Amino acid sequence: MSCATLAKGLLDLEVARARIIAAAEPVRGEERVALEQAAGRVLACDLVARLDMPGIDNSAMDGYALRIAELTEAGLPVVLRVPAGAEVEALPAGGCARIFTGAPIPKGADCVVPQERVRLDAAGRVHVIGEATPGANIRRRGEEYREGDALLGAGWTLNAAALALLASQGIAEVPVLSRLRVALISTGDELIEPGEPFSPGRVYNSNRVMLKALLERADCAVLDLGVIADEPAALRAAFITARDGADLVICTGGVSVGEEDHVRPVLDELGGLRFHGVAIKPGKPFAFGYLDDGSPAGVPLIGLPGNPVASLVGWHLLARPFVLGCQGRSVGPLQQYRVRAGFSRRASRGRRELLRVTLDWQNEGPVALLAGGQGSHMLHAASQAHGYLMMAADTDVEEGHEYLYLPAGQFVD
Repeated sequence: MSCATLAKGLLDLEVARARIIAAAEPVRGEERVALEQAAGRVLACDLVARLDMPGIDNSAMDGYALRIAELTEAGLPVVLRVPAGAEVEALPAGGCARIFTGAPIPKGADCVVPQERVRLDAAGRVHVIGEATPGANIRRRGEEYREGDALLGAGWTLNAAALALLASQGIAEVPVLSRLRVALISTGDELIEPGEPFSPGRVYNSNRVMLKALLERADCAVLDLGVIADEPAALRAAFITARDGADLVICTGGVSVGEEDHVRPVLDELGGLRFHGVAIKPGKPFAFGYLDDGSPAGVPLIGLPGNPVASLVGWHLLARPFVLGCQGRSVGPLQQYRVRAGFSRRASRGRRELLRVTLDWQNEGPVALLAGGQGSHMLHAASQAHGYLMMAADTDVEEGHEYLYLPAGQFVD
């Protein structure tokens, strides 16, 4: 989409995304944590293997270890029993070993025959059904990696499989980057917290709960400053506290230019915005800048819209990749593929629209259906959606035509 088709003064999504990813600087500092406490943390340095894996030749099956050259029609007697964890023994000539998965291969054996391919005669001798292949069902020492081989690189997010890999090496502690400290500020005189009495004109604060959950899921340390009144002095004090206590400040609401939106003047006073407004619907009021002197040497600030779905879209497409970059994690391109639309809809003018959709797999290939109402305040559809159908500006949705689809799974940490 050319810049000429964008709503006036708004950044294209790709441009905004590229700018904010480029601006992300990994946090400094690291700590050592127990492996059991390292889920979701980011490695601070490269790790190499301490041991060969596997550490010995071992069996991949429950079965019988033998020398193929000794197989005869008379069968082989079972002369050893080798469970997992046993010492390595030599296989006596003319016999075979009953062996179990993970057990060390006896010296001299060159094959493991699975138990389902073995027949035992009345004397308990082993007869192989079919062919026996040299090396079959033997895991060789170091076939996965050798001592000193690269294991995991700096910047790797420690998921369950990575933790299991480290545990298999006997590693009990890992060096990880310090958690990103994020100050969270909600603005709006109309906001009340869940559990407080409701009255007309008030709105329960859903953004705070949503963003705190997203930040904690992304392994951030959250400094929750609560709801700040739409009053310059209160906002100034809150942003100074956030700036001095966090690596990143995220605020929601009040960044527009209305008479009651006081956030923007306070931000200009305490630093400055690098851009404000992205050509997406919902999510247009997204803002990015720095507190302190307004330069990248200051504390970065992300301003998310007040409407909750707009805030969620802004998090998924722009704020989350910035957080990942600040954590030292890699940020890949958006995952997207084309799906057919099961509905028609008029286009948004001058902005891409992120429609919240579910996928119907009952027919040939997935079909996108609207998950519900598409207003930027309508959380029900957002809670049900499988992903976004991303529509180009000024392009109507026509039922049966294909459009870009962004699966929601890529935004889950």
